Amino acid sequence: MPKITDAKIAILATDGFEQVELTEPLEKLREAGATVHVISPKSGSIKGWDKDHWDQEVPVDKILSEVRSTDFDALVLPGGQINPDTLRADPKVVSFVREFFNSKKPLAAICHAPWLLIEADVVRGRDVTSFKSIKTDMKNAGGNWLDREVVCHEALITSRNPNDLPAFIAKIIEEVEEGRHEERKVA
Repeated sequence: MPKITDAKIAILATDGFEQVELTEPLEKLREAGATVHVISPKSGSIKGWDKDHWDQEVPVDKILSEVRSTDFDALVLPGGQINPDTLRADPKVVSFVREFFNSKKPLAAICHAPWLLIEADVVRGRDVTSFKSIKTDMKNAGGNWLDREVVCHEALITSRNPNDLPAFIAKIIEEVEEGRHEERKVA
């Protein structure tokens, strides 16, 4: 059985990510022993958003064009409104998310990040949650939307908002340690 200490985890984001939805998983997953890389379509650093203002910059470890889904054991998608809306307009990002989902490894999205799951067409027929304002989007994409702090359907992990981060991170660790979900249907 895999261990979190052996895991390589990617956090995919760009400017406008909700600050705590990137920094807290980054910190807690590293504390648990995982190797965590921030990846982005752009190099250098990306700037976070904290509720109502621009906040800290986070260094980008790897550019999306330099990595493959096979390089990682799990993928984490932080929310915010700007970050996932920008990312879902990039066909390379959408393709990476779909490819990662189809690898049957843990894929985690919080807040507005499920917009990326919708764009990658991996929500249909699955139990999911999200920030309440995109509940209708999730339902229209065929998801079974549930109002819970964390919903996990065959290693597809979703959460609603920053208050859910402890449960979200704990579920990521649990799912990484379970390994691939071979029964998960590909998109």
